Amino acid sequence: LQGLEGGFFVEPTIFTDVKDDMRIAREEIFGPVMSVLAFSEEDEAIVRANDTEFGLSAGVFTSDLPRAHRVVRELQAGTCWINNYNLSPAEMPFGGYKQSGIGRENAIAALGHYSQLKSVYVETGDVDSPY
Repeated sequence: LQGLEGGFFVEPTIFTDVKDDMRIAREEIFGPVMSVLAFSEEDEAIVRANDTEFGLSAGVFTSDLPRAHRVVRELQAGTCWINNYNLSPAEMPFGGYKQSGIGRENAIAALGHYSQLKSVYVETGDVDSPY
């Protein structure tokens, strides 16, 4: 296609100095985009991260693992990563909170979602005709 000789893609982009009221901080962007927002206190970061109608995933990067577990316990996100991001083995359930999805994909958690239950009773003895 004319004008797309180099490919049809979005280059990875990092936005710095992002403020809470900016659109890129309030809406999900499905692409290789990272928004960087500064914070002073742990509680402030948690409140700000949860102040959204979405909750697909979150990532925490720190050398303090007890702190990381404390933070992800408070985050309203369906999948949380500590010291990495967007790794989803097939056996790990994946899905979001709030407006970011209902239910889970992958693993045993998905079986009910992709299955339809049916009950069947079979009588193996003599049956009197109801007619």
